[in-house]
Amino acid sequence: MDRIIETSIHRRWVVLALVLAVAAFGVYNYQRLPIDAVPDITNVQVQINAEAVGYSPLEVESRITYTIETAMTGLPQLDYTRSISRYGLSQVTVVFQDATDIYFARQVVNERIQEIRGQLPAGIDPTMGPVATGLGEIFMYSVSAQPGARTAEGQEYTATDLRTIQDWIIRPQLRQVPGVTEVNSIGGFEKQFHVTPDPARLLSYGLTITDLSAALAANNANVGAGYIEKFGAQYLVRTPGQLAGIPDILSIVVARREGVPITVADVAGIDLGKELSTGAATMNGKETVLGTALMLVGENSRTVSQRVAEKLTEVQQTLPPGVIAQPVYDRTNLVNKTIGTVAENLAIGALLVIVVLFTMLGNLRAALLTAAVIPLSMLMTVIGMVEYRVSANLMSLGALDFGLIVDGALIIVENCLLRMAQEQHRFGRELARHERLRVVSEATREVWRPSLVSVVVVVLVNLPIFALAGIEGKMFRPMAFTVVVALIAALILSVTFLPAAVALFMTGRVAENENAIVRGAKRAYAPALQWALHHRGPVVAAAVLMVLGSAWLASRMGAEFIPQLNEGDIAVHALRVTGTGVEQAVGMQQQVEAAFKRLPEIQTVFSKIGTSEVATDPMPPHVADTFVMMKPEDEWPDPDKPHAQFVRELEQAANSVPGNNYEFTQPIQMRFNELIAGVRSDLGVKVFGDNLETLLQLGNQIEQIVEPIRGAADLKVEQVAGLPVLTVLIDRPALFR
Repeated sequence: MDRIIETSIHRRWVVLALVLAVAAFGVYNYQRLPIDAVPDITNVQVQINAEAVGYSPLEVESRITYTIETAMTGLPQLDYTRSISRYGLSQVTVVFQDATDIYFARQVVNERIQEIRGQLPAGIDPTMGPVATGLGEIFMYSVSAQPGARTAEGQEYTATDLRTIQDWIIRPQLRQVPGVTEVNSIGGFEKQFHVTPDPARLLSYGLTITDLSAALAANNANVGAGYIEKFGAQYLVRTPGQLAGIPDILSIVVARREGVPITVADVAGIDLGKELSTGAATMNGKETVLGTALMLVGENSRTVSQRVAEKLTEVQQTLPPGVIAQPVYDRTNLVNKTIGTVAENLAIGALLVIVVLFTMLGNLRAALLTAAVIPLSMLMTVIGMVEYRVSANLMSLGALDFGLIVDGALIIVENCLLRMAQEQHRFGRELARHERLRVVSEATREVWRPSLVSVVVVVLVNLPIFALAGIEGKMFRPMAFTVVVALIAALILSVTFLPAAVALFMTGRVAENENAIVRGAKRAYAPALQWALHHRGPVVAAAVLMVLGSAWLASRMGAEFIPQLNEGDIAVHALRVTGTGVEQAVGMQQQVEAAFKRLPEIQTVFSKIGTSEVATDPMPPHVADTFVMMKPEDEWPDPDKPHAQFVRELEQAANSVPGNNYEFTQPIQMRFNELIAGVRSDLGVKVFGDNLETLLQLGNQIEQIVEPIRGAADLKVEQVAGLPVLTVLIDRPALFR
């Protein structure tokens, strides 16, 4: 180390050039640094979704979910699996051990899916969910029509028209945005052509519904016939047979009777219809179509959100007149607010450090040189964060302490100033260059060991954090990493860059005097120290009592994993009676949104009801996620109103609408809870067994035990029964006759 210090001082220009090069590389890496609000603590998981139209939850569980979940056992690096079986939908979540490559996980899952396709009922096609995490829902937008807007046919825009625009114009373009893995849709209806057979006419012609279905399928295909050559030219031969509209469908020949063709028009009616929807979307009390952009794993959420917002602005120019694609949730806002808060705190901390350094050292150049370690060490930390894929967020940057970073640098600079001042007093003149280099080298060698010890102590304190695994490790390892890297970078700068800079720039007369603050502190401290030394017994006893009292107070304090991040916006999980239909749920949700909109602090309210097209979040129609987007606090009637008080007012507004139960949370918090443990609440109790009735009884007993606990709120037991099903039993002998 002594040789490094001496070499750095004598080759000071080379050292400064290297530091500037490293700083420039740090600025370059800052442009590549992943930025988010909080660390992504989602485990490595792969979702498998299988649609099973007409299957009851019990049939889905026994014939699909069980088969898929059993096939996933034995996968390499598998942690556990969990599943959900709903009417017409099976979802199996395969969770892998930490540090498993997500693409390796998807590969082995896909191999197992291919192996069991023959074991599943006909028509069941399991697919994997998008390559996204709990922080993947970075951008949401609504597709709506302005009042009075008309289609090209002169009709008002319907939910089917808006969904068609979303699926065929907006979604394909947004999926091309770099960093977007999927664009999900909910709300509106997929356009369909409904052929409604007339049983009497079918019987009169001796036809069945199977004949009609086969004719429709056989007459909806394009056929190619190679090519022919004539007069040296080549002509491709093809027959376009794909159906283009209702007239084409009506003209399809189903059969012939005595040479007379029987068409679809003779045995069935046809009309434009819509799908049987499993979900809906509302915004500000009106039905709408919602799109959600999902971010690819490992991308920069702020950058991808900005790209999607810019692309949506471009797409707006291609939409029909009167149709608006409006952003309703943009992760960029939260990230900017979070990073802005961290940057403000870091800037204030750096400014305070500079003021204290100048006040205590009494030398502006020395204070600036010492403070230069802060930005330089930060840039070196950014290089390490990019290399090891650690994102800049509230945890990783908020843990930095500039006082610790400049601690070693301050010791070295202060000792250099002291020694240079002493040498000037001894010689009675300014030091020559070679004398200044010698003094700085000796002064640095004298104190580099205490600087090293102070850094090593803090690094050793943080080392156990790297041993944390699971959610704890994902949350706190980035914090420990940035602290350790910043301290090591500051230590390297303290023994290389700083002595070289002091030797280069601290020319002329150097004064080392105690300022008024230090003299005043000594005058106050010296008598107190003398009194404590003469009254050792009472002082030690008082110290012991304070420690014991602090320990007693600490035992009565609550404990929390991490403080909750105030996202600014609120998510309300609305639950209704099992079996509530989509249309009824939409009507009830509109009442809830109307009640919320009466609060002046709310800017926009939008909701997802049921399951979206890509079942990343499978919910029945009686469950809705309501997103309450807030105005900036300076636009509130009372900008000083506490957030907790507003939540209470929001809860009162929600309870004014009958027929609903609610859970109040936040958008990111809700998705984290669900993806990590399969429940949306902060705390979930799971009971395992084979008998659903017994499990339900035990769940109700647990609810009675937990409900009286102080602080428990929004308590509910998951419903496992009560969905009304109309079952049609077939009389096979009668059908045979």
